[in-house]
Amino acid sequence: MKETSSTNVNVQVQTISKSKRASSRMWDGLKDFSFALPALAFLVMFIYYPLVNSFYLSFTNWNMTKPVKQFVGLDNYEKLLTNETFYNVLKITFTYTILDVVLTLGIGLLLALLFNVSTRFFNFLRMLIFMPHYISMVIVSMIFLWIFNAQYGLMNEVLELFGMEKVQWLQNPRTALWVLIVVSVWKGVGFAMIIFIAGLRSIPVEYYEASSIDGASKFHQFWSITLPLLSPITLFLVVTNFISSMQVFQSVDIMTNGGPLESTKAMVYWIYTMAFSEFKTGRASALVIIFFFIIVLLTMLQMYISKKKVHYEG
Repeated sequence: MKETSSTNVNVQVQTISKSKRASSRMWDGLKDFSFALPALAFLVMFIYYPLVNSFYLSFTNWNMTKPVKQFVGLDNYEKLLTNETFYNVLKITFTYTILDVVLTLGIGLLLALLFNVSTRFFNFLRMLIFMPHYISMVIVSMIFLWIFNAQYGLMNEVLELFGMEKVQWLQNPRTALWVLIVVSVWKGVGFAMIIFIAGLRSIPVEYYEASSIDGASKFHQFWSITLPLLSPITLFLVVTNFISSMQVFQSVDIMTNGGPLESTKAMVYWIYTMAFSEFKTGRASALVIIFFFIIVLLTMLQMYISKKKVHYEG
């Protein structure tokens, strides 16, 4: 009897101990989760709720001037997808994005190869190139608005020094988009350079030493060692720059207002004017949803293609 009662007591003690440990783990988990609540609240308030609300509004004809939101089904989507302007704006956005990403990453990699030297002078140069990354796009746009001014801009002053005629940079449909690309590349190339330098310094020196013993040239080392081992960083920069470039807005709004002749009318700027100038909020919401899925699908496509192209060391 004593052994039986002793066993029962031990079982009860173990049960209570397990219950206390489970309660302690649950409490610790709740405390850990509470630290994430502010971030989750921010995401719900400023990202998930606006996205869900935009999806709802895309099926209405709400125009922001009236409280009534009349359900119109897929009418907004039909009108957008059968509108020639939609495809022209999409073409402009893709053109801007592709050129911006290629030039930013290409120049950034070149600068990383040139400035991957640990001296005070090169540290200073890297700082100068990286500094525009921290400048607001509004300020950058205002600076370049003066540089490319048709009458008294710095660029035209330089052209006149060489005996060339002034160019209507922002008034010419052939050059306006290129000016916006130059602005974006100037601002973003420093960040790409720094990330590429970090990638270059993470590549083991032994790979280059072994290839040198085998008689590999500098170009062969770059093509066979540097580029493959930089592919994870390159993928990161491609995806982030692609998403950022697709959403170009501030430089367009400040420098060109989508002109001349709608040659710089990017997608986000069109959404903005449709919602807040034309007050077609329902249709603008439908455009947001379409554009959101385009970016998601293209990002997934980039990730899928990169599976065979990206090499992870080890």
